[in-house]
Amino acid sequence: MENVINRINHWIHSLPKEYNLMSAMEISNRPSPNKWSKKEILGHLCDSAINNIERFVKIQYEEQPYVIQSYNQEEWVVVQNYQERPLDEILTLFQTLNYQVINIFIKIPAEKLSYLCDIGNNHQKTLDWLIQDYLEHMEHHINNQILIKNNN
Repeated sequence: MENVINRINHWIHSLPKEYNLMSAMEISNRPSPNKWSKKEILGHLCDSAINNIERFVKIQYEEQPYVIQSYNQEEWVVVQNYQERPLDEILTLFQTLNYQVINIFIKIPAEKLSYLCDIGNNHQKTLDWLIQDYLEHMEHHINNQILIKNNN
């Protein structure tokens, strides 16, 4: 858990610096019509935090296995209009949500890490797995999409 918290803290502090090194065009450019811009990817990470905060809380007290509700990621990004919003708003949202994620993680009793959730198709995973998956998802988008330099 300590490693996950440290990694999320790292991104809370370093991701705004990374975005500030990018041009407005690099941040807003969509590589293709059906691909998100770097600004929209950051918004997607906020949406992920919003949805996972609920999961991280509910799995600790609801009947097991807790059934994970999916959400339409594409529609969330469109409806929240991340592309047109100021970058600093989205960065602040990312930081605030992930501080909340860390707060939840710090308070999870060790015995609850083995609580089960149904991630779909009757596949059951533990809360610990869900936490690791959250970090892996975040770092996948950061390392493979946000930090990659576009060749404009």
